[in-house]
Amino acid sequence: MSAFTRRRFIQLTGSGLLLATSSTVFARSPGKKIGVALLGLGNYSGTQLAPSLQMTEHCELRGIITGTESKIPQWQQKYGIKDSNVYTYDTMDAIANNDDIDVIYVVTPPGTHKDFAVKAANTGKHVWCEKPMAMDEAECQAIIDACRKNKVKLSVGYRMQHEPNTRGFRSYLDAMPYGPFTGIESFSGYAGQGREADNWRMKKAMGGGALYDMGVYAINGARFLTGKEPLSVTAYHPEKMYPDRFTEVDETTMFTMDFGNGLKADCGTSVVKGFNHFKANCKKGWYQLKPMQSYSGVTGTTSDGKTFPPLDGKQQALQMDNDALAILGEGPALVSGEEGLKDIRIVNAIFEAARTGKEVSLS
Repeated sequence: MSAFTRRRFIQLTGSGLLLATSSTVFARSPGKKIGVALLGLGNYSGTQLAPSLQMTEHCELRGIITGTESKIPQWQQKYGIKDSNVYTYDTMDAIANNDDIDVIYVVTPPGTHKDFAVKAANTGKHVWCEKPMAMDEAECQAIIDACRKNKVKLSVGYRMQHEPNTRGFRSYLDAMPYGPFTGIESFSGYAGQGREADNWRMKKAMGGGALYDMGVYAINGARFLTGKEPLSVTAYHPEKMYPDRFTEVDETTMFTMDFGNGLKADCGTSVVKGFNHFKANCKKGWYQLKPMQSYSGVTGTTSDGKTFPPLDGKQQALQMDNDALAILGEGPALVSGEEGLKDIRIVNAIFEAARTGKEVSLS
């Protein structure tokens, strides 16, 4: 067990926050590891997933699939990837015959997720798909159907549902220590001025813009931490700060999710304004994650003075280890394709509400 995992295991066991892997983390003797091939070698694969795979206990980086062949030598040299485990988008079908690879992790722009995830499932390999899952419900369902048809497991890359402080606050739903919810806040965004015009994050068809990129954190956070599903949404797009740059996609989207019985979640997402927190206001106090999602860590605090420090390590390593354990039959798949589909349904309802100025029902 790596140093950070062992140390954090002890910390979290003592605080009661380790919920995802405590039953198996010491139980397994060294054995089979899940071989992962990263499909898409962009920034997230290079700076987060590949380094995290060097810290995992139950999976390892064994293959790459890329549309940019010039990246191959650097990745092979850095991670010792065999020639036989290197593929392009055009040759990836051959991975079906490669026993080194168990999982294909789709890490490309959202507008390409459906085609790549279906193609990955058709090779007979398990599929991990980065968030947001796809562009609409039909695309999400196509991924789910392809995985079912090929009898492979599917998981969506919501690292926050694996993060210990987030899971700790999810456990509050059992006893409601601060009383019933009175209101929810869920905001996820970062300050900036946009990207170059040819960057996928600035293109509608590729899934760019604030709501697809960052809004799913706010949506999923509110759903996961309340255990509730919204019945309707209202939304609006504030006036753009950089209209000449954001010609296709949203800079900022503010929205409200109505869970019924008087409970609403005030939410927002942005790629030009920085905000990043979840807060549950309750009758007897409050608890919050601030930041709610951050590569550098997630901190929890409560109205009665409790503080839960960030995980001492990579959240993505915990996420991929949990997903690997699910494939090995030693734990649940925490984030299903159906979970990803629900968020995308809400994303599209928010866009409709912002476009029409009307409340959009989800029931």
